[in-house]
Amino acid sequence: MPSDLSPSSKQPRVAVYSGTFDPLTLGHEDVARRAALLFDEVIIAVAIAHHKKTRFALQQRLDMAAEAASRMPGQMRVLPFDGLIMDFCREQGACAVVRGIRNLTDFDYEAQMAAMNRKLNPAVETVFLLPQAELQCISSTLVREISQLGGDVSQMVNAHVGANLKPAPLQA
Repeated sequence: MPSDLSPSSKQPRVAVYSGTFDPLTLGHEDVARRAALLFDEVIIAVAIAHHKKTRFALQQRLDMAAEAASRMPGQMRVLPFDGLIMDFCREQGACAVVRGIRNLTDFDYEAQMAAMNRKLNPAVETVFLLPQAELQCISSTLVREISQLGGDVSQMVNAHVGANLKPAPLQA
């Protein structure tokens, strides 16, 4: 009996790649691009993140993700989500959640989340993807900090995101 992840399944294989994406980095893009090669559709689910103080408003994060998704292979959608990711997966008919992991610390946290998500919705698999080696050191937190201190983040984010990170010119 084929699983929902099986290429022979009649249902399109939809995966959800969720995060705050504050901002979307080249590492995030790499993971989404790799996921697009494995699934019929990838939904980049941008968390509303009421519990976090984000640098960018939800609409800005959605716009940056949509701009990046427009340059990726395969069928991609960008949607906001709130609440439990497993509920969102059920609503979207997803068979998998994609998680990018950069290191053992990420893996420990994500493995725990995957086990809990399996309890909440056993029909949804968690798929871990590693970004390219040269992107594994990038995190949204570090990108925000480097940018705020005037550093160059052009090797960490795409040009569209980089332009959004630049501080507005001072008004005279």
